[in-house]
Amino acid sequence: MKQGFSLVELSIVLVILGLLTGGILSGQSLITAAEQRSLVTQITTYSSSVISFRDKYFAIPGDMNNATKFWGAADGTTGLTAACLTATAAGTCNGNGDGQINVHSYSKESFRFWQQMALAGLIEGTYTGVTGPLDPDDVVAGGNVPTTRIATSSVVCVVSPNFTGLGAFYPGNYGRVVYRIGADANASNLNGDSVIVTNEMAWNIDNKMDDGKPGAGRVTTFKNSYRPNCASSDDPAAAEYQLTVTGKACVLNIPSGI
Repeated sequence: MKQGFSLVELSIVLVILGLLTGGILSGQSLITAAEQRSLVTQITTYSSSVISFRDKYFAIPGDMNNATKFWGAADGTTGLTAACLTATAAGTCNGNGDGQINVHSYSKESFRFWQQMALAGLIEGTYTGVTGPLDPDDVVAGGNVPTTRIATSSVVCVVSPNFTGLGAFYPGNYGRVVYRIGADANASNLNGDSVIVTNEMAWNIDNKMDDGKPGAGRVTTFKNSYRPNCASSDDPAAAEYQLTVTGKACVLNIPSGI
């Protein structure tokens, strides 16, 4: 005659399942917290490194108008030709020295930024200094911009504060260089503009580094037709993180400190 499980045996099984489930959830929380701390540390390190670069070379990486004197010309000539937009040979190309991260006729400063930081030995990795294959602003995780530990293909890009969506939405003191935490997604992705951060993570990071407000302080995101579910309003004074929204809905903008 077959016997089923006793109530005691079933209770033991349920307790074990509960412990396993609790352990898994706790482990996921620990992983998320570690990712957040890693990103904060990464951005803090980059901010210190770019200040060190400026103090040593008297210029902003990428914008530096005499970079080829230190590392050679990737275009094989002056570092001031249109070939610099695609040149990936040893060396680098010059920026226009206007004190901002811009695009001009012979260099993509937002990508040369990371290349020159690496050439100066101030950050780990090597970077191409040029756009990816999909469009003029195509980011390639680990190729022309650094990656983060937040998720697959999450990246740190660099933009000027006058880039559409920063000062245009929330005017403020961003300085001259802003880090953008976004995703390497597809051809429509400009400067890491695709969402990669959950609202809760964005709120946590903002609280750790700033004031916890998406439209105030120095760490910001914003609400528009492309990112409607991160901030609650396009009014910087009224905006809050929409913490009831699940999934990845945010891009964060964090000033470099220069």
